[in-house]
Amino acid sequence: MSAIFSKSSDKILRIGAAAVLFMAVAGGSIVGYLALPEVVDTGYTPVQPVAYSHKLHAGNLGMDCFYCHSTVERSWYAAVPATETCMNCHVRVKKDSPRLAKVRESHATGKPIPWVEVHKLPDYVYFNHQAHVQSGVSCVSCHGRVDQMIEVKQVQPLTMAWCLDCHRNPAPNVRPVELVTNLAWDPGSEKREQIGRELVAEKQIVPPTNCSGCHR
Repeated sequence: MSAIFSKSSDKILRIGAAAVLFMAVAGGSIVGYLALPEVVDTGYTPVQPVAYSHKLHAGNLGMDCFYCHSTVERSWYAAVPATETCMNCHVRVKKDSPRLAKVRESHATGKPIPWVEVHKLPDYVYFNHQAHVQSGVSCVSCHGRVDQMIEVKQVQPLTMAWCLDCHRNPAPNVRPVELVTNLAWDPGSEKREQIGRELVAEKQIVPPTNCSGCHR
């Protein structure tokens, strides 16, 4: 009795099975890569209810980060400015601009502007802005050149591995405290790291690398 399938059919079947397996592994790898925070979160740029330009305010006009985010020096969180902070200027500057209609409405009604959070950490992560700022870690280390952004976006993955890289070697990200909000400060990578090492030794900065340092 002759065989139902020829020898060549068996070979084709094996090659086909190998091809399917390869495609499944490759597809899974691609999906896994695309799901990484470095890919998914980096570049996140939500649409805000008011088109506020950090490039205009922090960059062109030179407004200090601490004017709006007034709690970063003394608290764990960076406050989103109240509408009254905006109106300190805009009660006189461009007071009738249609682009500021929602700001004026918020000021009149007392209802806060629903700003969309850009940099989100899981609930089980404890991050203290004060500890970092007072140690000389600049806003630019985590948030990038916000003073050049018309729309703020996430430029760092903010993963545990990314945080631990800095905690294990903080010197490149440490600068004199008075330069924390000077996002353009750049004495060169070698000089910057030298200054950082000196400050780390002087202030005895020892960032935690154990679990309880960030998970409480």
